[in-house]
Amino acid sequence: MEEIDCMKFVPKILGFLCNWCSYAGADLAGVSRIQYSPNIRIIRVMCSGRVDPIFIAEALSRNIDGVLVLGCHPGDCHYISGNYEAEIKMKMLKKLLKIIGFAERLQLDWVSAAEGNRFAQLVNKFNEHIENLGPNPVRNKKLKKKLQSDFDAIKSVLRDSRLRILVGRERKIINEGNAYNERIPIEKFEQILDDTIQNEFERHKILQIISENGKSVPEISKEIQLAPNNVLNHIVSLRQKGLVDLHELNEEIPLFISIKEDK
Repeated sequence: MEEIDCMKFVPKILGFLCNWCSYAGADLAGVSRIQYSPNIRIIRVMCSGRVDPIFIAEALSRNIDGVLVLGCHPGDCHYISGNYEAEIKMKMLKKLLKIIGFAERLQLDWVSAAEGNRFAQLVNKFNEHIENLGPNPVRNKKLKKKLQSDFDAIKSVLRDSRLRILVGRERKIINEGNAYNERIPIEKFEQILDDTIQNEFERHKILQIISENGKSVPEISKEIQLAPNNVLNHIVSLRQKGLVDLHELNEEIPLFISIKEDK
């Protein structure tokens, strides 16, 4: 079994930089010959708000050790509110990544076009942080299969419209109110978001493991290490949404299977 030698570990870091501020800050650091860790690979985007969380989940699932997202300072976004949207999306993603122990491998921060020194400092500090965390656990052959399965579930959650709608309406719900004109305190919204993220992850894990073969509630419970009553509650919810159906009865024990969408 191949072992990872942490003494020789050089992190693979991916950076998403907005065109108008942080990329210009990186350019200033370069022309000013300010030294920073050379092991960051930069992708320029027009706005930090355009960074899809799926891009980050995909990167982490493919052995990238850390992802740094840098945008304009709040209030200075070229597109007015793009960096606020980035902040909301990255917060949601970190909550998802926390479930599988990857939240510390993502960082969002702000750099202006005039802050070459700040850019270099952020990159160096993040590089040091990832060095202390160690290599991406996906590199470990013993953990790779489970973690790839977890990332597949996370990407499925991120593609689902339910979570995207909730996250997209966060500022409106908190500042203006919901459909009943009820303003929800930030603490309550955070709890709703936490519960939704946990439930969606568990439901997509269930859909994942019953995609090919029907399984019983006890079998699903054992495989994803979730209490049987929680599994049953998720199955009921998924059946109501038309995502799961009864596959067959095995000695009077129901087996459930996910319903594939017609392509």
